[in-house]
Amino acid sequence: MKLTILGCYSATPRTHTNATAQVLEMRGQTILIDCSEGTQVQLRKAKIKFSRIKHIFISHLHGDHYFGLIGLISTFQLLGRKNPLHVYGPVGLKEIILLQLKAGKSWTSYDLIFHELSSDKPEQLLDAEQFTVETIPLKHRVYTNGFLFREKLGPRKLVIQKAVDNQIDTAYFNKLKQGADVLNRKGHLIKNKTVTQDPEQPKSYAFCSDTAYNTDMLAQLHQVTVLYHEATFLQEHEHLAAGTGHSTAKQAASIAKQAKVGELILGHYSTRYDSLELFLDEAMPIFKQVSLAQDLKNYNW
Repeated sequence: MKLTILGCYSATPRTHTNATAQVLEMRGQTILIDCSEGTQVQLRKAKIKFSRIKHIFISHLHGDHYFGLIGLISTFQLLGRKNPLHVYGPVGLKEIILLQLKAGKSWTSYDLIFHELSSDKPEQLLDAEQFTVETIPLKHRVYTNGFLFREKLGPRKLVIQKAVDNQIDTAYFNKLKQGADVLNRKGHLIKNKTVTQDPEQPKSYAFCSDTAYNTDMLAQLHQVTVLYHEATFLQEHEHLAAGTGHSTAKQAASIAKQAKVGELILGHYSTRYDSLELFLDEAMPIFKQVSLAQDLKNYNW
């Protein structure tokens, strides 16, 4: 998996900071998560091909998470897009976008497919050949979901030299990768594990922004590879976090620790603070494997 942070600040875009948007590249798919104002500019800076984006996931209908969507949809049209675009987001998103397209008489020539969400329970949104996507219900001032991306277990790894040494015909290589035992050229049964290795363990990514401290999602987050969790405030402003449906860096670290995740990425910072290092200082005593999101920063795992 590769994650590109396009923007990771709360509220409004500024000269050198952008509101929430991310690109997750996974098993050949390029997925956009949230789409704040200015997202397509950040996509160009990150050198991500627009045409590769087939799925867009919108967490909620606060502007700093979706105001860039209509612009991106319009740019797709200007670029001559032909492939369908799937947009997942709360009920109301479709009406908002279609009203804008109608007002400008600028309907898309490609299929624009909305998947509107309203459930307060986790639900699977996508079951692709190599990965799944499901919602993570969050606690915010409006209906909000996080998203959990999970790779499926891949094929077994064939050790070519062992297969050759065991006189297995190449026609059976795919069966070996699928876990089957096969007959060699002499008619002897060759056990799969003698010529293959276990596949890599599937990786996972959980996106959780915006949300108040929420232990209800711990079961879903259990041992995910990487968790992105909002940290709008520091603990000294916990009263502001509680009143606005947000979290502190300390609370985000507590969730990561309880869920036993592999790595925590903090983001969605309030711009009231002079240094992001303060977020790191607050989180690290609770959870060591933590890093700070930065605009145009890449993560690979």
